[in-house]
Amino acid sequence: MSEENVEVVKRWIAAWNAGDMDTCREMLDPDVILKPAKDFPEPGPFISRDAVMGFYERTREAFDWDTVELTGEFAHAADRVVFPWIWHGQGHGPESNMELTTIFTVRNGKIREAEYFWEHAEAVEAAGLSE
Repeated sequence: MSEENVEVVKRWIAAWNAGDMDTCREMLDPDVILKPAKDFPEPGPFISRDAVMGFYERTREAFDWDTVELTGEFAHAADRVVFPWIWHGQGHGPESNMELTTIFTVRNGKIREAEYFWEHAEAVEAAGLSE
């Protein structure tokens, strides 16, 4: 199942980078939970597809253009997929290049939980995986 979950995450990233927020929304479980990285301006957690999409849309509105660039390999076990990335954003002020690692929990082909970390090692540990 974990390889299938990696494919779900890859499709979600592709939809994000294409600006296809309808597909991103559809790929979220209706009861999805999002936990932003520590000290992020909106602390969360955000619970429900509408709340999570509101968070993503507000975050995207801060820029004229943004993209997710993977910076490493996917690590996965059971229903959890861990991936390091940089979020590039340009527009309304200085350019942004935030480095994060995310854990997506995928169940039945939908993203059930999204948890963000500033430190890759912390995410890997939280996912119960070893480097």
